[in-house]
Amino acid sequence: MVTAFMAMGALAIDIMLPAFPDMRREFGMSPDSTDVGWIVTAFFLGVAIGPWLYGPASDRFGRKKPLMIGMVLYIACALLACLAPTWGWVKVSRFIWGLAAGAPRAIATAMIRDRYEGDTMARLMSTIMAVFLLVPILAPGFGALLLMVFPWRSVFVCPAILATLLLIWSRRLPETLAVERRRPFTWRSVGQAAREVVTHRQTVTFTLAVMFLFSVLTAYLAGSEVIVEDVYGYGPWFPLIFGCVAFAFSMNALNNARMVRTHGNIPLIRRLVALAVASAVLFLAIAWLSDGSPAFWLYMLAILLVVPIAQGLGPLCNTAAMSPVAHIAGTASSVMATVTTAGGALLGGFASERFDGTIRPLATWFFVCIVIAAVLVAIGTGVPTRKRALSAH
Repeated sequence: MVTAFMAMGALAIDIMLPAFPDMRREFGMSPDSTDVGWIVTAFFLGVAIGPWLYGPASDRFGRKKPLMIGMVLYIACALLACLAPTWGWVKVSRFIWGLAAGAPRAIATAMIRDRYEGDTMARLMSTIMAVFLLVPILAPGFGALLLMVFPWRSVFVCPAILATLLLIWSRRLPETLAVERRRPFTWRSVGQAAREVVTHRQTVTFTLAVMFLFSVLTAYLAGSEVIVEDVYGYGPWFPLIFGCVAFAFSMNALNNARMVRTHGNIPLIRRLVALAVASAVLFLAIAWLSDGSPAFWLYMLAILLVVPIAQGLGPLCNTAAMSPVAHIAGTASSVMATVTTAGGALLGGFASERFDGTIRPLATWFFVCIVIAAVLVAIGTGVPTRKRALSAH
């Protein structure tokens, strides 16, 4: 059920992708306009702010009630987007829709942290991510099927219908936050919790690392359709191509869940971040040595390496960031969701606007973000290691 809640955010993004050409025609954009990517960016910005409405409230009132309220707003905002008359109003509607989607984004993570911690939480988050990633595999194809039968605005209506069914099912959802662990919902208590989050070295460094890793995904989401269409001319095949990459996401997340059991969360993060840097270097070399237009199979090989590895690091780093702040899980998940989602969306949107008819801007952006994330992981994991070494000495 938690996976289904988390998947509603992905559904609200990925089911839209096949409708991008229809949106361009409907609102008078050029066929290669990247402005349509703002339907992704605006949603992510709303998701970034939304957790502040729900996370602290869930620390005070429990997880279930704020989650239910968020889902009701999700349904209303999806229908509002469907009725939006202009592109400006579509973007505004998507932002408000993202605010509503911030409820499952923040509260679902807090619910997992209420019940689990450490490597067990890392395994569970990776497994949830693997199942969650079935949505990006299936949603673009499902969106394409919808467009064959219904008008393009049906991609707004479908998430509202599925969210309604989930809301009915979630009546069985148990409350995970015990009454004795709840915190007062005041500006002072929220401020104290937020200060604790932003002053904890491990939490801050891993949160910022997740932000840069997330920008890899948002840049890919915003730019992949125009690259497949304009650079390679495979626009009709985009849902299948996107599904293949999402399938690689899912398999990598399942593999990470298995490897956490063997290596532990922090050692696994160190290994994977080194692999991510190596794959980003390979992608950069492919892009620049081919004048930005390598063979399609070579581009896909690089994407299938870089993006799944970077996104597989997300749940592991998120677990490492949440570990020291379990007593304020709701507020902590809100701070982290805001930083990672807003930062990642803005950075990814900036990258997609640099599109120049080649894959070079995307490859360069991937390299920069992954290297910065690697430095942050080194800072976040290196300090505790030195402290332990001194203590042992």
